[in-house]
Amino acid sequence: MSEYAITRGDVFGGLTAGVVALPLCLAFGVASGLGAAAGLYGGIILGIVASLVGGTPVQVSGPTAPMTLISAGVVVANTLPTGQVNFSSVFAVFLLAGALQVVFGIARLGRYVRFLPYPVISGLMTGIGIIIIIQQIFPVAGLESPSSNPVAILRSLGSLQHGVNPGAVLLAAATVALAFLLPRIVSVVPPSLIALVALTIIAAVFGLSAPTIGDIPGGLPHFIVPGFDFADPKLIITAAFQLAFLGSIDALTTSLVADNITRTHHDSNRELVGQGVGNMAAALFGGIPGAGAFMRTAINIRAGGRHRSSGVIHGLFLLTVLLGLSSVVRYIPHAVLAGILISAGLSIIDYRSLAHLSTAPRADVALMLLVVALTIFTDLITAVGIGMIAASLVFMASVAGIMEQRTKLTLVEDEPWADEVEIPDDLKSRLLIKHVDGPLFFGFAQALRKISSEVADGKLLVLRMERVSYMDQSGIYALQDVLVDLEAANLRVLLVGLPQSQIDRLEAMQVVPNLVSRENVFDKFETFRRELPQIIEKLG
Repeated sequence: MSEYAITRGDVFGGLTAGVVALPLCLAFGVASGLGAAAGLYGGIILGIVASLVGGTPVQVSGPTAPMTLISAGVVVANTLPTGQVNFSSVFAVFLLAGALQVVFGIARLGRYVRFLPYPVISGLMTGIGIIIIIQQIFPVAGLESPSSNPVAILRSLGSLQHGVNPGAVLLAAATVALAFLLPRIVSVVPPSLIALVALTIIAAVFGLSAPTIGDIPGGLPHFIVPGFDFADPKLIITAAFQLAFLGSIDALTTSLVADNITRTHHDSNRELVGQGVGNMAAALFGGIPGAGAFMRTAINIRAGGRHRSSGVIHGLFLLTVLLGLSSVVRYIPHAVLAGILISAGLSIIDYRSLAHLSTAPRADVALMLLVVALTIFTDLITAVGIGMIAASLVFMASVAGIMEQRTKLTLVEDEPWADEVEIPDDLKSRLLIKHVDGPLFFGFAQALRKISSEVADGKLLVLRMERVSYMDQSGIYALQDVLVDLEAANLRVLLVGLPQSQIDRLEAMQVVPNLVSRENVFDKFETFRRELPQIIEKLG
């Protein structure tokens, strides 16, 4: 069956995902600073385009919490002192972000998402969830937020004592309560949609004075001509890269989850191209950028969606709402949308990692908490970048420890390998063999520096390196450092088992013959064993 087929499951899946997406699109649009309509435009255009072009047939795309967080920062950065937003520059950044995602896909970078360590992803999602919750403090109180920066918001909390709107607080609290209580009672209709409709009606009937969305444009969105403000190109490129990077992670991790549920395999590079094209199209028509949405994708699959048509149907449903109900949407209170966003923020916090703070490896816990703090107090790219560096250092330290345990310094007569048994006993007593097993990098030096104090009595040190799985420049330098120590101790070293390509590299970097003569380097143990009598005789 074609991946573009339409089945009853696809219709139900698309409609269900669209119902779930409606309140979230409205909430994310408002949170971005561009208005509810921008959230709908993004959900419609990205949802349809990414479904048609992307590499995950069952994925439903649209505005998401992480992408909205960055988008809000872009809007703030392009807001004039008069309060007017430079829409041309904002959507130019969104357009560039989509273009970068297309470049990521063409460059086939999608496969590298699997190298992101779990503590980094966990810390990123938890940090984003906390930021989203902090950003809703003032909307919950019925007030305009003084900033999108979480630190600035926390510093402004003192101003809340002068103007909290009780009606707004009540509506927000009721929204959060319904979001967590209704799933235990009703499973057919999304709780956020029930809260949106019911509390909007209650607010209107009882005349609650909580601020509302207000008018949103009806009809189809208009084409926007993006224009870059090159006064601060670093800000433009950084924001676009953050959107592209985070959107790619968001989409591809959702694709992996979809694969696990459907027992299929997505095309990660095609998915990046689809997400990029969708975000570019959304930017040209005033929509906020988004990504593959985990909850909407899972609901689509559970409802029977299996083909690209389900994502298209989801987008068409949102378009129908835009064309037919835009005059009704204006009455939705901001506090209700804030409650929906708080629920969304709470849902993306990684409670599994938090529950294991006392039992998980300490390095992983420290890494996760570091990324959480950096996400809140700096920015997402800094958090991921430093998190990856820290994770790499932890990994290398762990591998170095494992390597030191696995590579033991032993006399050949004590623990010989099969091909070492045939060495005559009178020669064995003159040899000390080091079996090197695993990757060779800078952590290797620490494991070998103690050799110079252990090799004595005219013995030959033989480094057997057939099982060296990897040796880069840092590994060669580590080997060089060890050989310098051994040379200073007047010890003779033989290298056995390295492939010719690695021997050539040692020669190119002058480790051979400066520290080990060419006659003491053997690519095969058989050759070394055959020449061993002559080597011992020369040693005297």
